[in-house]
Formats: sequence, C-alpha cells, structure tokens
Amino acid sequence: MKALIQRVSQASVTIDQNTVGEISSGLLILLGIGHEDTEAKACQLLQKILHYRLFSDADDKMNLDVQQIHGQLLIVSQFTLMADTAKGRRPSFTTAAKPDKAEHLYNYFIEQAQQSYKAENIQTGKFGADMKVALLNDGPVTFMLEV
Repeated sequence: MKALIQRVSQASVTIDQNTVGEISSGLLILLGIGHEDTEAKACQLLQKILHYRLFSDADDKMNLDVQQIHGQLLIVSQFTLMADTAKGRRPSFTTAAKPDKAEHLYNYFIEQAQQSYKAENIQTGKFGADMKVALLNDGPVTFMLEV
C-alpha cells in the first residue's frame, strides 16, 4: 500500500463540476492499493500518516504531525500509484488490487481514519470516479509512504 502525501494549504476534489471533498490546511492523501494489501497494512499506513512529522513548529522545523496542528485530511484513491514503470513506455498495473478489493480497503482506510482522528476533519474523493483534484501544495512538501 502506498500513499503520496502532500502538505496543503487547501485541496479539493470535483466530480462532474460538483465539489465532493474540500479541506484547508492539512494533508492530501493519494492512496494506492496493491493486490497483496490487507486491512492490517491499511491501519499501519494510516498510523504512519497521522504521526508523520511534516508541519513546522515554532522554530520552523518539521516536528509536528497533522493531528498536532489540527489539520484536515483529503483521502483520494489513486490506482496509478501502483504502476510498474520499469520497462517500456506504457505503465503496467499488474500489482494494483482488483477494483472490489481496492474499494473495500479504500473504504476501510477512511473508516479507520474517521475512528482514529476527528471524522469532521476528513474529506474524500469517490472510488473509481473521474476526479479533478486541485491543491495548493504548502512548501512544497510531498512524501511517498509505503507499508
């Protein structure tokens, strides 16, 4: 399981010209789910994200996590994170989970986030939808986390 996390000043997801998720200061989480991923891995990745220190403290050092700054989360499924780009000019998605498993783990990740953190601070995209994601990357600060 992979998460591309971006520290944002704002981010939103639009589907068919309708905003379905929007946050101010916090993290945009693009979530990639592989065929070997499990609920346990989803929990492990979530805890890593919630405690990852990428927000500045009073000394301008990245010592604070999203919870400490009372930030928000925007969680978006992104199966292309699972692409194998090692060969050729076209990505292979053989390591990506099948849609039914990926949707289950995506929803499970969201449910765990809502239980572990303030549910009102969590917004989402829609699994499998053609989404337009807009963001204002703060820093820019972007990390790829994997479990």
